[in-house]
Amino acid sequence: MAQRSGQEDPERYLFVDRAVIYNPATQADWTAKKLVWIPSERHGFEAASIKEEKGDEVLVELAENGKKALVNKDDIQKMNPPKFSKVEDMAELTCLNEASVLHNLKDRYYSGLIYTYSGLFCVVINPYKNLPIYSENIIEMYRGKKRHEMPPHIYAISESAYRCMLQDREDQSILCTGESGAGKTENTKKVIQYLAHVASSHKGRKDHNIPESPKPVKHQGELERQLLQANPILESFGNAKTVKNDNSSRFGKFIRINFDVTGYIVGANIETYLLEKSRAVRQAKDERTFHIFYQLLAGAGEHLKSDLLLEGFNNYRFLSNGYIPIPGQQDKDNFQETMEAMHIMGFSHDEILSMLKVVSSVLQFGNISFKKERNTDQASMPENTVAQKLCHLLGMNVMEFTRAILTPRIKVGRDYVQKAQTKEQADFAVEALAKATYERLFRWLVHRINKALDRTKRQGASFIGILDIAGFEIFELNSFEQLCINYTNEKLQQLFNHTMFILEQEEYQREGIEWNFIDFGLDLQPCIDLIERPANPPGVLALLDEECWFPKATDKTFVEKLVQEQGTHSKFQKPRQLKDKADFCIIHYAGKVDYKADEWLMKNMDPLNDNVATLLHQSSDKFVAELWKDVDRIVGLDQVTGITETAFGSAYKTKKGMFRTVGQLYKESLTKLMATLRNTNPNFVRCIIPNHEKRAGKLDPHLVLDQLRCNGVLEGIRICRQGFPNRIVFQEFRQRYEILTPNAIPKGFMDGKQACERMIRALELDPNLYRIGQSKIFFRAGVLAHLEEERDLKITDIIIFFQAVCRGYLARKAFAKKQQQLSALKILQRNCAAYLKLRHWQWWRVFTKVKPLLQVTRQEEELQAKDEELMKVKEKQTKVEAELEEMERKHQQLLEEKNILAEQLQAETELFAEAEEMRARLAAKKQELEEILHDLESRVEEEEERNQILQNEKKKMQGHIQDLEEQLDEEEGARQKLQLEKVTAEAKIKKMEEEILLLEDQNSKFLKEKKLMEDRIAECTSQLAEEEEKAKNLAKLKNKQEMMITDLEERLKKEEKTRQELEKAKRKLDGETTDLQDQIAELQAQIEELKIQLAKKEEELQAALARGDEEAVQKNNALKVIRELQAQIAELQEDLESEKASRNKAEKQKRDLSEELEALKTELEDTLDTTAAQQELRTKREQEVAELKKAIEEETKNHEAQIQEIRQRHATALEELSEQLEQAKRFKANLEKNKQGLESDNKELACEVKVLQQVKAESEHKRKKLDAQVQELTAKVTEGERLRVELAEKANKLQNELDNVSSLLEEAEKKGIKFAKDAASLESQLQDTQELLQEETRQKLNLSSRIRQLEEEKNNLQEQQEEEEEARKNLEKQMLALQSQLADAKKKVDDDLGTIEGLEENKKKLLKDMESLSQRLEEKAMAYDKLEKTKNRLQQELDDLMVDLDHQRQIVSNLEKKQKKFDQMLAEEKNISARYAEERDRAEAEAREKETKALSLARALEEALEAKEEFERQNKQLRADMEDLMSSKDDVGKNVHELEKSKRTLEQQVEEMRTQLEELEDELQATEDAKLRLEVNMQAMKAQFERDLQARDEQNEEKKRMLVKQVRELEAELEDERKQRALAVAAKKKMEMDLKDLEGQIEAANKARDEAIKQLRKLQAQMKDYQRELEEARASRDEIFAQSKESEKKLKGLEAEILQLQEEFAASERARRHAEQERDELADEIANSASGKSALLDEKRRLEARIAQLEEELEEEQSNMELLNERFRKTTLQVDTLNSELAGERSAAQKSENARQQLERQNKELKAKLQELEGSVKSKFKATISTLEAKIVQLEEQLEQEAKERAAANKLVRRTEKKLKEVFMQVEDERRHADQYKEQMEKANARMKQLKRQLEEAEEEATRANASRRKLQRELDDATEANEGLSREVSTLKNRLRRGGPITFSSSRSGRRQLHIEGASLELSDDDAESKGSDVNEAQPAPAE
Repeated sequence: MAQRSGQEDPERYLFVDRAVIYNPATQADWTAKKLVWIPSERHGFEAASIKEEKGDEVLVELAENGKKALVNKDDIQKMNPPKFSKVEDMAELTCLNEASVLHNLKDRYYSGLIYTYSGLFCVVINPYKNLPIYSENIIEMYRGKKRHEMPPHIYAISESAYRCMLQDREDQSILCTGESGAGKTENTKKVIQYLAHVASSHKGRKDHNIPESPKPVKHQGELERQLLQANPILESFGNAKTVKNDNSSRFGKFIRINFDVTGYIVGANIETYLLEKSRAVRQAKDERTFHIFYQLLAGAGEHLKSDLLLEGFNNYRFLSNGYIPIPGQQDKDNFQETMEAMHIMGFSHDEILSMLKVVSSVLQFGNISFKKERNTDQASMPENTVAQKLCHLLGMNVMEFTRAILTPRIKVGRDYVQKAQTKEQADFAVEALAKATYERLFRWLVHRINKALDRTKRQGASFIGILDIAGFEIFELNSFEQLCINYTNEKLQQLFNHTMFILEQEEYQREGIEWNFIDFGLDLQPCIDLIERPANPPGVLALLDEECWFPKATDKTFVEKLVQEQGTHSKFQKPRQLKDKADFCIIHYAGKVDYKADEWLMKNMDPLNDNVATLLHQSSDKFVAELWKDVDRIVGLDQVTGITETAFGSAYKTKKGMFRTVGQLYKESLTKLMATLRNTNPNFVRCIIPNHEKRAGKLDPHLVLDQLRCNGVLEGIRICRQGFPNRIVFQEFRQRYEILTPNAIPKGFMDGKQACERMIRALELDPNLYRIGQSKIFFRAGVLAHLEEERDLKITDIIIFFQAVCRGYLARKAFAKKQQQLSALKILQRNCAAYLKLRHWQWWRVFTKVKPLLQVTRQEEELQAKDEELMKVKEKQTKVEAELEEMERKHQQLLEEKNILAEQLQAETELFAEAEEMRARLAAKKQELEEILHDLESRVEEEEERNQILQNEKKKMQGHIQDLEEQLDEEEGARQKLQLEKVTAEAKIKKMEEEILLLEDQNSKFLKEKKLMEDRIAECTSQLAEEEEKAKNLAKLKNKQEMMITDLEERLKKEEKTRQELEKAKRKLDGETTDLQDQIAELQAQIEELKIQLAKKEEELQAALARGDEEAVQKNNALKVIRELQAQIAELQEDLESEKASRNKAEKQKRDLSEELEALKTELEDTLDTTAAQQELRTKREQEVAELKKAIEEETKNHEAQIQEIRQRHATALEELSEQLEQAKRFKANLEKNKQGLESDNKELACEVKVLQQVKAESEHKRKKLDAQVQELTAKVTEGERLRVELAEKANKLQNELDNVSSLLEEAEKKGIKFAKDAASLESQLQDTQELLQEETRQKLNLSSRIRQLEEEKNNLQEQQEEEEEARKNLEKQMLALQSQLADAKKKVDDDLGTIEGLEENKKKLLKDMESLSQRLEEKAMAYDKLEKTKNRLQQELDDLMVDLDHQRQIVSNLEKKQKKFDQMLAEEKNISARYAEERDRAEAEAREKETKALSLARALEEALEAKEEFERQNKQLRADMEDLMSSKDDVGKNVHELEKSKRTLEQQVEEMRTQLEELEDELQATEDAKLRLEVNMQAMKAQFERDLQARDEQNEEKKRMLVKQVRELEAELEDERKQRALAVAAKKKMEMDLKDLEGQIEAANKARDEAIKQLRKLQAQMKDYQRELEEARASRDEIFAQSKESEKKLKGLEAEILQLQEEFAASERARRHAEQERDELADEIANSASGKSALLDEKRRLEARIAQLEEELEEEQSNMELLNERFRKTTLQVDTLNSELAGERSAAQKSENARQQLERQNKELKAKLQELEGSVKSKFKATISTLEAKIVQLEEQLEQEAKERAAANKLVRRTEKKLKEVFMQVEDERRHADQYKEQMEKANARMKQLKRQLEEAEEEATRANASRRKLQRELDDATEANEGLSREVSTLKNRLRRGGPITFSSSRSGRRQLHIEGASLELSDDDAESKGSDVNEAQPAPAE
């Protein structure tokens, strides 16, 4: 992601092209096609349009290729509207689903936009190419900007973190996670780059003119430079090439950058996690180890290579794939960069050289080769040149190193032993050392970098932490490393969930939204607990640590323990099949992950060869010694002894304190990290790898989806969906969606919140889908998409309507123009025709020629006068025009000023409103902030309290630690004391040895005396031998007697135990019988009470049913009345509405008429000549009026017919309802019959259940018998056989009865068989364990008696020791005989030891079985307790149901009362409606009278019009006369006087006609005035009537509201009843289920009993065989024990002899030495003293004689020793032979054991086969029974006495069982009664439901009828309105006609005038057509034709 220098426009990779997104075509396409997403294997999801729905499937058409496909509805995901395309924050998407998220990311990625927000996440997709978006210009562009102001970028995240840190003084963290190759490291670098640029102290001080500190110039900016250079160093040592990524970080890191108060960087610190150190040793194919190895080998110079002993790439075993180059990078150049970075970080030359030496040594470790020796497994190092190189590099001694590797010293007990290592162990040790060395080097490097970056000179105020850690990993099989990574990601996701919803919910609180707090972090807690929980039950890591402490622990035992502890955990799964490679499976938030636990114990312990580690610690190289300074904390080889046998799982200890496992250390570091992150404000960056081919511009959808799931992006979206993810500001919402609610918001100013509330109300959205805050409106996912669709549809409708109006307008305009042209043409034609007629007429010519000559003399004067007048008029006109212009200008100015002022006023009001709103918001915000402050204060107090508590806990823990340390000290002290005691004991032993030596000296003295005593002993030996034989015989007899006594004692104890147990059982049964009797008495009392209550309830139920019937009749009547009243109310309301509408219309029409009147007045003045046309028009209108009247009459007839039909329908509906009621009654009768039938069935079933209970009781009785029989085997056999016979007979009898109920009890039988098998196996196991325990106790007693005997014999032997010393020679003879006996005895002893070991193993197994049996018994007891609880609960529920029944009855009575009240109110309503009807009739009568008056006036008007017409005719006649006169004049020069006279006469006539017309007009005016007065009166009356109606309406409304309220209350009560009924039904169902369970258990018990009896018989037979074998084995064992005792005695005697002889030999040796010393001394004395030679010669001779004697004795002793040695060799040979024989015997025993196991297996298989065959072999029972009876008779003879005792106990048991049966029967009766009650309740509820349904249906019918009636009324109203409109038109036309009159003009002028007027009339009609668009005005031009 390196920058590119301005070649490309960086904004193309940051900003979205909005023009493409807001394309109307795409929006229309989305709306029209109903586009959705469907799953696709290739593309993840594909766009498709829905064609049709087919049930659960949908037919879709793919958008890409038009193919059709059937898809399940659940697989379809909604598509977002195009306005959300390439959205920068995916949380804004209205449809939040996987498909939309993937599509958005894909679109952005293909457009070059790699960064996208998803709520709190910033999602980054690796572009695999350099983008020009990381330059300094871009940094400056993002600097100081808020996140929402700029497009998504890692710089925006860094900037927001930096700004939040400075403003809020809160530590920040940026969490980069993702797969390998996704770009985590690169983004981390970009964050550091940004922060180094923005917060550089050097640059900042320059920019801000801060005075620089007096430091040297070279240090300025050094810290930022070092911070940037830390990355290359860490990358070279911690990064490697993998298949996915060329520069993959193989460790996690947390970089903490510290800032001061002013925001400058003051230091940094790096923490690392989980370095993949195994990569240093081996790599996968096409992968490399860490970069530093390749950089060193490629970039080191010759001098450095020789210093570091470097070789070629292919010479190192640890470089698995040799040299693999990275494309585009040179390791040599990278090495130089790394070296340069180290110099910048301040590394010294020695440090760098030491580090490189260690790197070279790690490579050399891999070249050490070991070889396996020929005869042994021991490893050897054939060539140690590599070891020499390694030791030279690490500063060690080669010999010590090879010794430490091949034969390390291991502590065994208190001593150190050298243990030879195998080749595998040596190889493992070397690899472990190499890994540990590299890991320690890496840790040192990080510490050194931290030291360089740490600046203590400036105080750090806060920090920004950057976490770069591997994301969630799911491979086919996952190991310990993946568990750690996934555990980390679980914790990080929990932090994200918590943070996200804290922020979301803070916004909700800020906006004042109702919201229940949800902590989504808790969703991940179970999985985290599964991994990290320390105890109860322990988690994976805790169990792993625990296993590391156990010897012989392996990965397998760890998995077993994990499955045992966590097998039931919801997030844990075992492998489904045995073939599965995985050991276990954990369900993480990102999916299911399979883990393979290979070498987990090793990885967790991380053991090392501590010998080599010590050598490294003592290295001559200080650097290496420093690396290995913590050598005391490692796991050594002495803790991992038996590396091959136990897979490194031995008991692990450390030398100083406890060693720390990898898991513990990682958990601690993660806990610290999480604590740090929790104290910071986190920012989340999720990196995504688009494809595995590292190709730019390619995106694999499935890969990206998996990563989104693993990264938690989809998890975040899931959380988003829980809240209100889509939010929009009020103004934007109003602006965008006001079109959907046009009339919701009134005109004028309104607050945004109120407007939005009104809009939402008008949209009728579900309240759960939205919340209205203080400044925004919040929506759930998908709501905005729905609104967008609605908006698009609305806009489409509006546009279509607009287009239609425009087209209509244009068409009408064109039509009007055509009409005008036509009329004009006609006028022109008429004028032309007139001219053509006149032009040849002579008189016309004369007239035209004479006219200019007339009044010629006065014409000029007149013209002059006219000109003057014209001039004056013109002047006046100009003046007036000027004034008018001036006035208009002033008016215009004033208008402008007024508009400006109005705008200012509007702006001021808006500003004021905004200010007010702002003030309100600020006040609200202030209040919120105050609340937040209070919350924070309270939180601070809570935190302080918590802190205090934690402090106290810490103190307690410290105290506890101190106590533990004190205990450790005490333990240490005790150990030291023990060591001291050991030392003292050793000293005592030494003293004892010295005393023994003295005693031996004394013994030598006594030997002489012994020779004297031997003669006497010889005599006594014969006597002694005889006595010994006697003693042996007596001892044998004694042993046999003791054995018999012990057996008898054991039998006696057993008998006593059995008797005690029987007595206990008897006492227990007595107690139980008393308890049961008490319970029976209580239950009987309860039953009696319940019976009484039942009788009462039945009576009440009958009464209630009768009442219900009455109520049903009343209800029907009431419903009829209600319907009638509602119909009347609806009619009145409709009348009222129609009256209101007519009034409004009348007012409108009045206004229209006044306007038309004015227009017509003006028109009539101009158009007096057009009366003919108007008359035609009038006739046409009259015809139209007549037609309309006819149409109205027809319509009224139709309406009446429809009303009649509706009434008929209503009547039929009522009849149907009555029929339905009758049917319901009949249905009720049927139900009652069914009820009786069911009751009888129930009784029969109860009888059957009683029978079954009896059977169950018998089975219980027999089961108890069997339990008793299990305690004593023989008694069990006899009793069981007899019981089996009885049961077989009973079973045959009961078989027929059980067949009837078999269908119900099949499932229970199956369960019973299972339980029976379990019980049988448990009984047999218990029996076996008891027998084995008895045997064990016997063996223990025998052994203890044997030990006592041996101790006695030991004492006797000690007493006889002196005598036996004398008789040693004789005993030597007997030794040969004894040796053979000894061999036999040893053999037997070994056999006995083997048997004892086997018995011990059996004992362990039995203990385990006992534990499992006890657990099962506890479970059974718990199950019994549960059954008892369920019984009690059912009883309580029954009581509750009784209470509920009473409550229901109360409710029914209340309802009756309410019904009565309702009837009263209905009666009142009827009265009121009757009054209203009367008033309405009166009003109608008045209206009729007024209509008659109006008709009379209309007649008068018609008469006046007729008179007018007559006048017009006269006018026409006069005009014709005038024309005739004009034409009849022959003389052109006729007197003008005559003409004037005729003119005057005509004018007089016109005047007279005018006066007549005026009189007529006055009369018409008078009639109109009268009509107006009538109308006014009528309106006043109407107003009065309306007011009355309104008052009554209000009263009606009030009453209606009351009625509705009552209905709602009734509905609520009904709903409560329904709920209660549902609860009752649920309780009933529960009781039925419990009853079924109990029945199943009874059946299971019966089956178990049968199975137990069968198995008991088999077991008895087997037990006899086993007893026989056991007796034989016991007998043989007793013999062996007797022989072994004798042989042990002899063996001990021989051993004592051997010891004695050895002591004698040692004494003789000492004596010889002593003598030799004396001899030497004497020789010296002889040499020294020559003077006393003669005297001494005698002494010498004497001494020589003495020496000779001693030598003889010595020779004798030596010969004796030789003999003894020979005998010893022979005995050892015999022992060896015996051992071999013993081994043979053991193998035979093993074979017999295997055979026994095989027989047991066969026995089990045969048992299984028997169980399968038992069903089919019932018929063969009789023969087997007879044989078994014979056996039973034999056994009964043996055990009659015990049988008598059993019989007494059994009698008691039978009695108790009988009582139990009775109790069960009573319980069953109670249950039956409860069922009856439930049935009654259900019937009552059904009755209630039916009644309610009928009520609802009747109400619906009434509403339908009312609706149809209203519709008819509306249609009638419309018709009346149309009629009124037509009447108005007629009146207007009459007015127009009335105002016309005959005026004569000259023909030429009249022609011109006519044309002018016609044009005017046409223009007027056109204007009217445009302005009004009504049919009346459009039709006006027609008559002009």
